[in-house]
Amino acid sequence: MVRTRFAPSPTGYMHIGNLRTALYAYLTARGHDGVFILRIEDTDQGRNIPEALAAIYKGLELAGLTFDEGPGKDGGYGPYIQSERLPIYAAHAQILLDSGAAYRCFCGKSDQQPEDEDSPTRRDPCRFLSETQIQQNLDSGEQFVIRQRIPEDGSTTFFDHVYGEITIENTQLDDQVLLKSDGFPTYNFANVVDDHLMAITHVMRGQEYLSSTPKYNLLYQSFGWEIPEYVHLPLIIKEDGTKFSKRLGDPSFEDLVQMGYLPEAIVNHIALLGWSPGNDQEFFTLAELEQVFSIDRINKSSAAFSFDKLTWLNGEHIRALSPEDFHKLAEPYYPESLACCNTRKISDLLQVRTEKLTDIPGMVAFFVQVPDYAIDLYMHDKSKSDPESSLQVLKDVLPILEKLSVWDNDSLYLALKDFARDAGFKVGTVMWPVRTALSGVPTTPGGATALAEVLGKEETLRRIAAGVEKLTAALA
Repeated sequence: MVRTRFAPSPTGYMHIGNLRTALYAYLTARGHDGVFILRIEDTDQGRNIPEALAAIYKGLELAGLTFDEGPGKDGGYGPYIQSERLPIYAAHAQILLDSGAAYRCFCGKSDQQPEDEDSPTRRDPCRFLSETQIQQNLDSGEQFVIRQRIPEDGSTTFFDHVYGEITIENTQLDDQVLLKSDGFPTYNFANVVDDHLMAITHVMRGQEYLSSTPKYNLLYQSFGWEIPEYVHLPLIIKEDGTKFSKRLGDPSFEDLVQMGYLPEAIVNHIALLGWSPGNDQEFFTLAELEQVFSIDRINKSSAAFSFDKLTWLNGEHIRALSPEDFHKLAEPYYPESLACCNTRKISDLLQVRTEKLTDIPGMVAFFVQVPDYAIDLYMHDKSKSDPESSLQVLKDVLPILEKLSVWDNDSLYLALKDFARDAGFKVGTVMWPVRTALSGVPTTPGGATALAEVLGKEETLRRIAAGVEKLTAALA
């Protein structure tokens, strides 16, 4: 059975690279009726942030990535929080010590030789201590770390689903620390032990771990364990070619949601950063991705995060929502003073025109109050409108609208259309000044009659009268 894992450290908010790793691991498990596991790698106690753990859970929930096993969902492979597994790591470190695949290092940081760029020190001098020297150090109570004993010659070869076969000379690998003096494992040791004990079949992580993978494989071999399949993911970069990084001020997953992007659209865009479906399709729901995703179509080239593409996808996902669901999402963005209007009708107007939810306050502001606008707004070549003709139109439509007994979009449109015909105007020549008087902005989420329906009869007549007053004063 395919078993994948997402193993974040609680050191910050979920960044885009983390989300993609989680997504690809989730999709691989779902595509093979497998198991998706959440494991919390909190062994770097100095960097852990309490609120970051909640951010991990929230991020997965927002993205719709439900884990099958993990904290609170024990599938028989727990605990799933590394700080609760310290005796496991100690026992496995002892196995390596007993076999000679690891050794105790008593050197303090100041005792270790500095690395030279031309000939970096890969081997710690403590690997050459005799059993007598080791026992003397232990008897005197000296602290130690446990290091991996890397072979002094030969090479290590492994296969990666994205980058193919890779060989690295063992002389290029350092005797990495496996267990620190405080009893906590390093990431490099804990992830190997946990991946094996949790029966992980596919290990997904960023391509920056490619150079460390031979050390992991040597550990697997030292234990006599089967090596999992590797899937190293390409870098995510910005469109200018620089690395996409939270530390450099680039937004996290939650930041993007706060910026008005739907989690579904973010997940859609993230899925395409390094993976291709093999055709021109770009819009995907999570359920669709579960059906078509394959690690065989992950590219090795760096993938550029595009806000333009994300914004377009977000608009597509917004339009794919049911009117009811969009209205629920839009309502929190409406100002309280908009309660005077039928917000459901406003949502119906906005849905086909909204690209980001955070655009909504600006799009609906005129419903609350018409901004101060210049009469040049009544100029519109296509509609053959200008301030003079607009003034006449507004004066003429006022009594027509005052007499209208049924106030809805269809009735309003027919009334103004009939007026345009009888007065010898194009329909646009009538609609443009009415829409301008009602909104005071160059673009609106609906036409003149749709806005009038939402505003209601009394407010519509008041705004048209105000437009007549404004044009009269300006043209006097």
